[in-house]
Amino acid sequence: MTTLNGFPQPAQWQGKALPNILSRLFQVENGHTLEVAKRHGAYATIGAQLFDKSQFELIELVKDSGLRGRGGAGFPTGMKWSFVPRGTGKPVYLVINADEGEPGTFKDRLCMARDPHLLLEGMIITGFALGVRTAYIYVRGEMLPQITALNNAIREAYAAGLLGENIAGSNYSLDIYVHRGAGAYICGEETGLINSLEGFKGQPRLKPPFPAVSGAFAAPTVVNNVETIMAVPYILANGAKGYRQFGTDKSPGSKLFSVSGDVHKPGVYEVPLGMSYMEFFELAGGLKGELLGCIPGGSSAPVLNADETRKATMDYESLASLKSMLGSGAVTPFNTTTDIPKYLQTIARFYAHESCGQCTPCREGTGYVDRVLDKLVDGHGKDGDIELIKDLADSYEWTTICAFAPGAAWPVQSFIAKFRSHFQAYIDKNPAKAAPRELVAQRPGAFW
Repeated sequence: MTTLNGFPQPAQWQGKALPNILSRLFQVENGHTLEVAKRHGAYATIGAQLFDKSQFELIELVKDSGLRGRGGAGFPTGMKWSFVPRGTGKPVYLVINADEGEPGTFKDRLCMARDPHLLLEGMIITGFALGVRTAYIYVRGEMLPQITALNNAIREAYAAGLLGENIAGSNYSLDIYVHRGAGAYICGEETGLINSLEGFKGQPRLKPPFPAVSGAFAAPTVVNNVETIMAVPYILANGAKGYRQFGTDKSPGSKLFSVSGDVHKPGVYEVPLGMSYMEFFELAGGLKGELLGCIPGGSSAPVLNADETRKATMDYESLASLKSMLGSGAVTPFNTTTDIPKYLQTIARFYAHESCGQCTPCREGTGYVDRVLDKLVDGHGKDGDIELIKDLADSYEWTTICAFAPGAAWPVQSFIAKFRSHFQAYIDKNPAKAAPRELVAQRPGAFW
């Protein structure tokens, strides 16, 4: 297995060819430059192959491919594009969600650093399909190498006539701008992202209206993840059937998975959807120690115990049947040495910190869970704390404007449901566990 800077990309695994739809240049020296990228097929679709098709043919092609959003929700991409109204008199905007902030997720930043031209090619195709004249890449503010790579690639594309007026001699024109965010996790939610793009506070909007009807600057807008759009050139070049050679019937294609935690070779791997998690762990060098559980798709995905992990496959349907989700593709297995309450404490602290504060149940509930877990881990847990934590998560799960609160509730609910004894063990160590809780305001915002 060859690697580059710690990121593996094997050509085959146990006699099976692995896809390189998204990772074809990850190990190619200077693959981020236009000269090298074009030698490996970049922008080959930007010509008659694209411009001889109608917008509706392109949308149907993406629908037929079965491509689903790779940012977490898994919504069918072609269907999302078809929601954009025609003839409104307003411009249509394309916004790329590159605000990768889900804990454990680091695939999009690799894509932008190693192969920014594939993203730009996908944006040109998508822009033509939707009638977009202006597009934005909303990048998480801390990703300075990625921002630099994108801006350099955009300059090269303009100089080569691949962006701007009359792309590649056609009648289609497109401008792309990189917009640097300020590092708020909530701006990964599409309406929070749009608010931030417009210069407002990064807080989600009520829906409807949905962005496809009224998004950026009150105009029709499609928001897609980096990885999603980078799959589009392959679909145009190889057809829906070519894309469906990988994956399963309902979860076709390949996906990039970020794997960390208790494996020997953490990194980013492109694999066909439908691979088993246990096979994937072997691809990542094997597990360290005895498996206890796994976060299958980013910190907001409900955790799987060891038995569930052994039977799960890396596709939307398998994980839905286990009441979890593929999410952003951040895979984090953990072994039997893991301190589960401390593990959840770290996750809960993240969500309490990142709540935008707009909705009371989320703002107060995530903070409350964080404080109760802190007390428990510090050795001051009381009888009833486990029930309290679970009840709090239940109370803010679906009571807010956006999906942040459910995403914050699911790890709490699932860790307690599947590893309750680990939390009880902390409480049992406290000799005063049965003492009544005194409601004393020890610090601003404290509940006891």
